[in-house]
Amino acid sequence: MALFAAADVLPEDFGEGTFAGRVWRPDVAGPSVVRLDPGGVVDVTGSWATMRDLIEEPAPAAALRAASGERIADLEDCLAATASGSDDRPRLLAPVDLQAIKASGVTFVRSMLERVIEEHARGDPARAETARAEMTGILGSSIAEVRPGSPEAAELKQHLSARNLWSPYLEVGLGPDAELFTKAQPMAAVGTGADIGVHPDSAWNNPEPEVVLVIASDGKVQGATLGNDVNLRDFEGRSALLLGRAKDNNASCAIGPFIRLFDENFGLDDAGAVEVRLEVDGTDGFRLDDTISMTLISRTPADLAGQLVNRHHPFPDGAVLFLGTMFAPTQDRGTPGSGFTHHAHDVVRIRSPQFGGLINRVLPTDQCPPWEFGSRALMANLAARGLLQA
Repeated sequence: MALFAAADVLPEDFGEGTFAGRVWRPDVAGPSVVRLDPGGVVDVTGSWATMRDLIEEPAPAAALRAASGERIADLEDCLAATASGSDDRPRLLAPVDLQAIKASGVTFVRSMLERVIEEHARGDPARAETARAEMTGILGSSIAEVRPGSPEAAELKQHLSARNLWSPYLEVGLGPDAELFTKAQPMAAVGTGADIGVHPDSAWNNPEPEVVLVIASDGKVQGATLGNDVNLRDFEGRSALLLGRAKDNNASCAIGPFIRLFDENFGLDDAGAVEVRLEVDGTDGFRLDDTISMTLISRTPADLAGQLVNRHHPFPDGAVLFLGTMFAPTQDRGTPGSGFTHHAHDVVRIRSPQFGGLINRVLPTDQCPPWEFGSRALMANLAARGLLQA
């Protein structure tokens, strides 16, 4: 992947925030939890063996700022090693480890309608434009004003059902219960600068830029970052029951670049108001550039976090939660009416002034490095380094 600079990944207000991440250290053959300082990348694994442990702190931002550690690299050197896949210098990883990786679906009207369109097109991109025109004409723009779980949503459900237009996607988009699913296994996410995978059997797919909450085991939201919930639209469009096949593939989940821990300068309400920019650049000259605000979400981040982590569904190692895609690219790429789909070697940039930039290159899943370092490998590595404590 082409080299990129610190300015490409750092938040605009970097000096006002508290940022945690993970790097791979070749000298210890394993990962370390790090703090991002103006002077470089500081290893704090002596205080927290895992990111899960840091997130379980009552006030992780204050704890991280106060921690001593070892400066191991300049950010520029770390980014260069990440982009080149270096085996002898520290490189960035996804900033989460033992947490469950979960996602919420159809939380934005724009993407909800695209899921209904996928369903009506039966996963065929050639039929999507006709289905899009039909659904937009029937539902109109007023659906954006309907609050999920409200009496108005229930009335709309009855109206659509009477016209045989109800869909599982409208149920979770308008009903009281959010769609929550497993995006990837713990330790399976890739970070900024890594290749992201699209299954080679897919002919209709897209990036899904999202804000990602970082939640402790007690349900408290401790921070947030960016994510790419790579999706195979043709797989899911053939059947909603293929969601797992559409979502969970090798290297198909990207998170990063760093976790912005909530502190006196930035909290959950701020995360729910950020603007996110999506850029896709292809080797064929194609370019996509769009920006959307989190304020358009139909369910609050707090509600989604509460529906995920509660007494009915505990997560002893915490969880990260994708808040739902803000984008469903429809811009034609090639034949008119064919819509958007990824090409190999696309570069995807997901940016936010408050979170920085998550940058990845698209490759077929079987050409991305295979996921090999899982939870057992992590425990063995930490034990060998004398970092595990009872």
